[in-house]
Amino acid sequence: MDKFLIQGGQKLEGEVRISGAKNAALPLLAATILADSPIRISNMPNLRDVNTLVKLIAGLGVAIEYAGDTVTADTSTLNNQFAPYDLVKTMRASILVLGPLVARYGEAKVSLPGGCAIGSRPVDQHLKALEALGAHIEVENGYVHAKVDGRLKGGEVIFDMVTVGGTENILMAATLADGVTTIRNAAREPEITDLANMLIKMGAKIEGLDTDTLVVTGVESLHGCDYAVVADRIETGSYLAAAAITGGRVRTTHTDPALLECVLDKFEEMGAEVTRGEDWIELDMQGKRPKAVSFRTLPHPDFPTDMQAQLMAVNAIGRGFATISETIFENRFMHVPELSRMGANIQVEGNDAVVTGVEKLSAAPVMATDLRASFSLVLAALAAEGETLIDRIYHIDRGYEHIEAKLQGIGAKIKRVSG
Repeated sequence: MDKFLIQGGQKLEGEVRISGAKNAALPLLAATILADSPIRISNMPNLRDVNTLVKLIAGLGVAIEYAGDTVTADTSTLNNQFAPYDLVKTMRASILVLGPLVARYGEAKVSLPGGCAIGSRPVDQHLKALEALGAHIEVENGYVHAKVDGRLKGGEVIFDMVTVGGTENILMAATLADGVTTIRNAAREPEITDLANMLIKMGAKIEGLDTDTLVVTGVESLHGCDYAVVADRIETGSYLAAAAITGGRVRTTHTDPALLECVLDKFEEMGAEVTRGEDWIELDMQGKRPKAVSFRTLPHPDFPTDMQAQLMAVNAIGRGFATISETIFENRFMHVPELSRMGANIQVEGNDAVVTGVEKLSAAPVMATDLRASFSLVLAALAAEGETLIDRIYHIDRGYEHIEAKLQGIGAKIKRVSG
C-alpha cells in the first residue's frame, strides 16, 4: 500500500496549475447517460473516483473513452441499467447514475453506495425526490430498484435538508420528465451550476441557477455537446493552505477566485496577502506565522466543509486559538487524533473543535481517514520538524491529481513509497 514520506520545514513557493473539479466531474459523467448523441467533456481530472465512474458507465454498455484530460461517451450502445456493488461500494457519487437511468430508460438498479466514512449521508433524499416525479422505488438486498411507466412526471420536490448529490440527481432526472419540476431547498454549490450549464448546452431548460429554487421544464431528449469541467475550488484552497502553513507564496492558476471567496477571506484574516486575477489566486504569507481563525462550515456560499480539515491544520500552528464548528457532516473530525500525534493542541466537544496554536509540529507516523483529512495531514507534515510517514493515501488519490508532482514543483520534499 502506497504511503507519502514528507520532510517538513520547506517554505513553499511557485505556481500550481489547478485541475478540473472532482465534485463537478462526477455528476457531469453521470449526465452523459442522458445524451442521445456523442458527448465530449474536457479538463477531466485523472483521479481514482473518475476512473471508477467511467468503469461503471462502461459497464452499462456505454462506449466511453478516457484519454488525456478528455472523456468521450456514446450512449447508443447502452444495454444495461444495473450498477453493481463491487464498483459502487468505493464511491458515494455512484448513486448519481440513478436519476439519469430512470429518466431516460425507465428503470435502474443501483447498489447502495460506499465511500468516505464521514457520517451517514443517507440517500433517502434522492429516493423521495424521484418518487415525487412518479418513480416506483424498492430497496432490498442492498440495492435501489427504481422504475417508471413511460416518462417521469414533473412535480414539486422539497428537500428536507440541503443535499448536493440529491439536487444533482433530481436535476438530471427532471430534464427528461414530462412537465415542469420545481426543486426547493436546492444546494447552490458551483458544481451544481456547472452541471446545470452542461445540461442547458445539451438542450435542457433550467431556470434559477445559483439559487435554492431550480425550475426545470422537461424536454423529450437531450443531445451531446462539448464541455469543460469547472476548476476545482477545493484543490485551489488546499494549495493556498500549503503556502499559509509553511510561510510561503503560492500562485494557483487555471482557477476562479469567485468560487471560494469565503475561504480567501479566512486566509486574509490569518494575515496572508491574497491577490486575485481573472483565472489565478496568489497567497503570500511573507514568512509569518498565521493567526488562528474561527469558522463554521455551512452550505455554499458559506464556508465549505471540504476545506475544514485543511484550515484546522493551518490553525494548529497559528497564533492564538480558534473554534471550528462542523455543521454539515457528523464524524468529520477523524483527522484530529492524527494531528494531535504531531503535537497539535485540539479539543473536540461534539461538533466543535477548539484549536490552540503551537509554534511547531513534530513528525510522526499518521494515517489518513478520508479524502480531505488526508490533505490536512500532508499540510501538517509540510510544516513539521522531521520526516512524516502518511499511510492509506489511497484516500488522497480519490480527489487530488498528481499531488506529489504539484507539491514538488513548489519546493516540497515529498515522495511516494510502497510497503
